[in-house]
Amino acid sequence: MTAPRPIAVYHEHQEWFRPLFAALDARGVPYVRIDARSHQYDPARDEAPYSLVFNRMSPSAYRRGNGQGIFYTLGFLAHLERTGTRVVNGSRAFAFESSKATQLSVFHSLGVPCPRTRIINSPSEAPGAAATLGYPVVVKPNIGGSGAGIARYDRASDLEAAAAGGHLDMGLDQTALVQEFIPARGGSITRVEVLGGKFLYAIEIFMTGETFNLCPGHICQTADGAPLARGICPADAPKTGLKVAAAHPPADAVATVERIMATAGIEVGGVEFIVDDRDGCRLYYDVNALSNYVADAPRVVGFDAYGRLADFLIAESRNGVRQKATGA
Repeated sequence: MTAPRPIAVYHEHQEWFRPLFAALDARGVPYVRIDARSHQYDPARDEAPYSLVFNRMSPSAYRRGNGQGIFYTLGFLAHLERTGTRVVNGSRAFAFESSKATQLSVFHSLGVPCPRTRIINSPSEAPGAAATLGYPVVVKPNIGGSGAGIARYDRASDLEAAAAGGHLDMGLDQTALVQEFIPARGGSITRVEVLGGKFLYAIEIFMTGETFNLCPGHICQTADGAPLARGICPADAPKTGLKVAAAHPPADAVATVERIMATAGIEVGGVEFIVDDRDGCRLYYDVNALSNYVADAPRVVGFDAYGRLADFLIAESRNGVRQKATGA
């Protein structure tokens, strides 16, 4: 009897996934951690030593000095897929997550309502793009995460000065979005999480001030102000003082999220939408293949999300082994 091949978790942030590792430890399954910050692979190798690879690379890695892993990851995931390795959130999913411009193009192709946006590749284009939208606007790096680099501009003179002074954050690929600012009805946005491409849970995140960091793993209060457990990432939490509550989006919103994720090839992740306070329209604006689960999920949504994630990975790894054994 040969030892079972382990599950591999490919990740760059060394703190975010401790709850997942704890859930895998509790289930007694073999797994390894692959550090995306410093890694190598042999393109001639025709089989990976893993039963499954779970991609947890973050597009915001360049904000932590680990940008070398982002484009490297695309090649590594494609190599794994060519070897027949089961990859959760593979190369198609990561490419989709790593480009907000691509996300918006897909939204339009699917008929999914989203904020009016212009894509630019030079700061000098920002004022002209904003003029076609009207103020206020937000400028977002194309590659980002957790609100990294997003700034709001209420006046043309402010954006013109930022562009001329080299203060616009264009991100790793020097591509950015100039997007209409959407006033959130009730001061909140909704994030819908999927597991296996299907609805897992939804939360409502109540924003405070002008923050754009909406990572629910860093939220430290429930909607009624009670503190949440801070076991997700002590280095980051609490960041914002945001409040969160379980949400129950309508069936058509859930169906839209699942359709987006199926198109993107994202099996584990989240989609965010906002209700425009001006007209009540629901607008989808961001897709995350790396979406940290809400802090203290049993208290907020009623179950252990990381436990369900671990069970999904175990089941998928066993399916992959059976399919290889039967030649399916």
